[in-house]
Parts: sequence; C-alpha cells; structure tokens
Amino acid sequence: MNAITLHRSLNYKKTLYKLVITMIATCMTAQAAFASARLVTPNDMTAGSLLLKSSEAGKYIAAPAVASDYTVTISGPTGRTVVTQQFYNPSESWVEGVYVFPLPDNSAVDTLKIVSGTRVIVGEVKEKQEAKAIYEEAKDKGEAAALLEQDRPNMFTNSVANIGPHEKILVQIEYQQTIAQSSGTYDLRLPLVVAPRYNPAPIVQTVDFGASKNGLATTQNEAPQPPVLNPSESAPVNPVSITVNLDAGFALGEVKSAYHKVDIVEKGANARVVTLSGVVPADKDFDLTWTAAGTAPQAGLFKETVNGHDYMLGFVTPPVLATNNAAHPREITFVIDNSGSMEGASMPQAKDSLLYGLAQLTPADRFNVIRFDDTMDNLFGSAVQADAQHIAQAKAFVSGLNASGGTEMLAPMKAALIDSTPNDKTYLRQIVFITDGAIGNEQELFDAIAKGRGRTRVFMVGIGSAPNSYLMTRAAELGRGTFTQIGEGTQVTSKMKDLFGKIGNPVITDIHAQIFGSTAKITPEQLPDLYRGEPVMLMADSGSLSGVLKITGMIGDQPWEVKLPLVDAAQGKGISKLWARRKIAELEVASTLGQITQADADKSVLKTALDHQIVSSLTSLVAVDHSPKRPPGYVLTRADVPLNLPSGWVWEAVFGNDVPAQNVPHTDQKAEAEFLQLAKFDPAKPPAPATQVNLPQGATDAELMAIIGFILAMLAVTLQFFARRKAVLA
Repeated sequence: MNAITLHRSLNYKKTLYKLVITMIATCMTAQAAFASARLVTPNDMTAGSLLLKSSEAGKYIAAPAVASDYTVTISGPTGRTVVTQQFYNPSESWVEGVYVFPLPDNSAVDTLKIVSGTRVIVGEVKEKQEAKAIYEEAKDKGEAAALLEQDRPNMFTNSVANIGPHEKILVQIEYQQTIAQSSGTYDLRLPLVVAPRYNPAPIVQTVDFGASKNGLATTQNEAPQPPVLNPSESAPVNPVSITVNLDAGFALGEVKSAYHKVDIVEKGANARVVTLSGVVPADKDFDLTWTAAGTAPQAGLFKETVNGHDYMLGFVTPPVLATNNAAHPREITFVIDNSGSMEGASMPQAKDSLLYGLAQLTPADRFNVIRFDDTMDNLFGSAVQADAQHIAQAKAFVSGLNASGGTEMLAPMKAALIDSTPNDKTYLRQIVFITDGAIGNEQELFDAIAKGRGRTRVFMVGIGSAPNSYLMTRAAELGRGTFTQIGEGTQVTSKMKDLFGKIGNPVITDIHAQIFGSTAKITPEQLPDLYRGEPVMLMADSGSLSGVLKITGMIGDQPWEVKLPLVDAAQGKGISKLWARRKIAELEVASTLGQITQADADKSVLKTALDHQIVSSLTSLVAVDHSPKRPPGYVLTRADVPLNLPSGWVWEAVFGNDVPAQNVPHTDQKAEAEFLQLAKFDPAKPPAPATQVNLPQGATDAELMAIIGFILAMLAVTLQFFARRKAVLA
C-alpha cells in the first residue's frame, strides 16, 4: 500500500468512526427525547388526573387508577370473595402501581392472579422476604409481577410492576371468611377504604455530622401511609361494583344494605342476588344483613377434608333463659374519642351513643367519662354514683365536646383500666370505648388491655363509615367484650340498645368444648364468655373427625349443655383456610397475653400459613409473568394509588388547615412523587367485571423503535459503502 492509499484509508477510518459516534449519539438523543415526551405537563391533561412529579423540572407522570369489582358467594356461615382490581396506567411512562386497601380482618387470603390478555398467571404463597425478593427481581427485569402483602390483618398492599403506557392489568384476589351473626342477624361487611391512621411519633435522636457537628433530635413515624385525596378539591376515585350471591341455607326474611343502595333479586326462598345500584366510589364500608323468615338455625356443623385431613366449623346459639337474679349493679367507664378524625358525622354519632348509655344507668350504678384527642380529660377522676347530679354534669360535658387534634388512644385506655378495688364483686366493671379506631399503633393498645384488664370487660363501639375493625374486634376479644359498629346516626338507638341489652344480661360463662371419640384439637382452646344472642363458634382439625362435640357452660346460675354428632356435619368449602386463619389469630392473641413467646408464635404462624397457603404477617402472595415487557433502559416509576377520605370525614380536622392537599406522604424518593392535580371519579365508566379477561398485550415503543431502526439501517448502508471503497483502494 503506497503513502497516498494509506493516507486515504486512514481518512476513511476517521470518517467512519465519527459517523458511528454521531449515529450512536443520535440514537441516544432520540431515546432521551422519546423518554421526555412520555412525561406530561398540567396543560397536557384533558381530564382530571393525579400527576406525580418526575426528576425533570415541570414534567409529571400520571398516576395509575384502580377500579375494583367484588363478587361474593355466601353458602350458609361462610363466604368466598373474588376481588378484581383493574390497574390502568394513563401516562406515557412505565409505572409500578401500589394500592393499599382493606379486607375483613377474619379473611383467609389464598389466591392471587395476574390476568393479561388471554394469559393467567397464578401466584404462590411464599415467606414474606422471599416473595419480596422474587417480586423485586421480576420488576428489575421488566416483567409483569404482582405482590400482595399483609400490613395488618385487615389492611393489604397490592404492588403491580411494569404497567406499560395506557395499559390495563387485572389482578384477582380471593379470600374465604366466616359470616358474623348475633341475635338472629347475619352480617357481611366489605371494608372498602383504609382510613388515615394516626401514629404517635417516637422521638428518635440522630446526629448530623455536617458543618455544624450538632446533635439533632427528630421525630419519626412508621412507614408512610398511602396518599389521601382532599374531597373539597377532587371528586372521589377508585370506583367499586359489588355482587353478592346469597344462599343462606334457610328461608330468608329481611335482606338489606345499611349504607348503599342495592338491587335485590329473589332466587328462591333461601337465595338472593344483591348488587350495588350502579358503581360507587370506595369511601365507606359495604354492610349487608339478613334474617330468617322464621326461627333462625340454632346450630350448624360443617366439615371439609383436605389431603386426608378433616377440618370442622361449628356454631351453637345458646337459648336466652329467664332468670330470677336481680340486675347486677355496674361500674361503667365511658371513653369517647373527640380527635380530628371524628369531625363531621362521626362526632354527633359518638356523642349520641354516649348520651344514650348515660340514660340507661340506674342510681345503683357507678360511672365515669373520659374524653381524648392528643390530650385527655378524666371527668370525675374515678367512678361516681349515677345520681341525677352526676348524670347532668356528664351530659353537659359530653354535649360540649368538639373534634380536633390527634388520636392518642393508649393513655385513656390505661386510665379506664385502672381498678382501685379489684376484689370488689359488688359491681360488674365495664368499659364502653367509643372511637373510629384510626390509629396505627394497635399492638400497644392490645398489650395494655392484656396486662391491665383484670376483671374489667371492654366493649368497643366503632363510629363512622370506615372504622378500624381489626382494632375493634381484637380489643374486644382481649377485653372479653363485644364490638358494635354505628355507621350512621339513624343506627345509634338500635345499636346502643342492643349493646346495653347484652351488658345488662348475665353472660354465658365457663364455656368448654370437647370432642368425645376423637383426638381432634379445638380452636380456640379457651372459648370466650358470650353475651345475649351470640353464638359459640369453634373449629377443629383431626386426621379423621368422629364422635360427638359437647359444649357446656353456665347461663347465669343455670348449667347449659348441647351435643352435636360429628357424623351429621355437612360438607363445606374453604373451612381448612378459615381454620388456619383462626389458628393464626389465636397464636397472635396468645403472644399478646404472654402465654407464648413471640419467637414461638412467629414460628407457628409461618408454618400454618405456608401449610395452608394463606397470606399472613409472615407470608405474601407473589405472581410473575416471565415474559419481559419493559424495554431495557426505561425507568420504572413507583406511583401510589390515592385513597378517598372516608365518607363523613373532614379534611381540615384530620390534616389541619396548614397542610395543602398536594403535600401527601409518599414512599418513592427517587421519583419525588407529589400531588399536583387530583383524579376524578366517573360513574359513567364502571370497572371491568370479574369475567372480563381480554386486555391489551402491553404498550410498545413503536415510534422510538422506528427512529432507531432507521438510523441503524442508514448505519449499515454507510458501513457497506466504506467497505466497498476500502476494497477498491486495496
């Protein structure tokens, strides 16, 4: 090769290198420009949207929306619910949708599915850390994945990774539950919204090793809560549709919904189909009750065999017997919550409930009143006689209460539990605790009740459209009392009358259950005392159930006994799951009472949950579609789905006047997500029903791919040209 040819060859190579670098830079610029184009500005939005701040100034990402469909099938004392959550990504970005939602605290969650197009991916129950690791790995790979975690027994988080631009993904969750019953009324409750929780903040000392080198004291809460919409600035979101297929197993009397309008279609004497009258926002619990046309069943026995192992569910309602005993005088401490979350409809309901309770006292009774927000007032200091003067003083005190401040529930509970005369059997000592339960430190309250209950019975009265049922039921169980919910002002008289009817009647005590002719283990091991109209509910498991179930107790001073031959047990579905859920709850209560160590409880909870494939505090459900969706190099932004403020709540009373609606806590620091514009609820667009499975196969980057493809094609032609020139020169 001569000098001229060599010089030309070197020039061609330099030119080729420059061209390659230029085209690569062009590709990168095109990708960056395309990624930027996926972001939006407020002016781009043609409808109300929730926008999340991105790392690029002035550009935002539209948050995903969720619509939910509930299909409930009730068979006698049990129900099976399929919840279909439709996640829709309205943005031009790839997002991870995170939705916090409630379920009944006694639900056994056992199924998670991702439905995408014609593909159905079924999840598996794994140990919590393992499930999280599987989900994170799939998320990083760009695969569609869903993770269902239990935050509390009645609060769950559903995370869905890699939702493409304008894509819809269906996630189905299934759970089994028992149907509550009392005084001949059966009750199905579907909690639909998680109320904001007040978390007392521990003081955590941190040290700043910056320029000042000063030690700084900071206050920190637990994990951030989901964002909540200000109803004065936005319409509700998260539409819900509900269908209940009710087969009571007996001739039905009245079937009614307490808080929603419903359509009811009769399907025979024993069955009804109940549907919501239209689509509603998820801002208050759905409550359906039914009674028998004649005498309600007084006993029931059901059995399920799983993998050669038998599980039993049984209930018996003891008769109400007339007694000659005079009414026992009571010492009642009324505790009323007047914190900010009680502002609006809840505060009048709470005050009316307490005033009704005061009116039921007799001069032979003793009482006290404690009110609390983030402060506390103990009206009399200790119990006083229920004479006219003290009652009038208490009524004036209650009537003057207003809602404001935080919810520091622990101190008033401890104060109410103080028993200065623990050996005095003259009075029945009781606490009537009236609250919406909107706190996040439930375990502290449980520990206080377990340690301080003594002879006291704790009766929880839940107020409002979305009370914390987990706190209410567990506190009542630990306090050996009951839980009553009042969702509307019209229910105050009937609900409080029923409660005081229970308090005023002799409890059914010393209840014992035993299965003769079998080695079956009964759950719970220690059956609680009961009040008028409440059934004895128990479960059992054995390799093979046989023999006779015998239940005994005392109704007042009269012995009571019933025998149920297990051979008569009817076949039931999902009983093994319900047994596992009840067993886990029993282990958690035993740990709170100090009957077993936390380590032993955790070990047994994990084994029970894995053996029966249900979600628990130590297990989660994870589902992964291993077909990659998100192209490499595209950022995945986490976006928490916003929640409605529960119906009847007042935003300013909960969050304060100085807190703007946009300043809502979030968990994604990298995305710096903040509220800017709020999502709207459109009742004209109902959520997809559970049977709908056809969805888009996922968004594609067609425009970007076309640009890059064109540039690469030009690069190939150029390389071929230079290769030919090089051959000629040679």
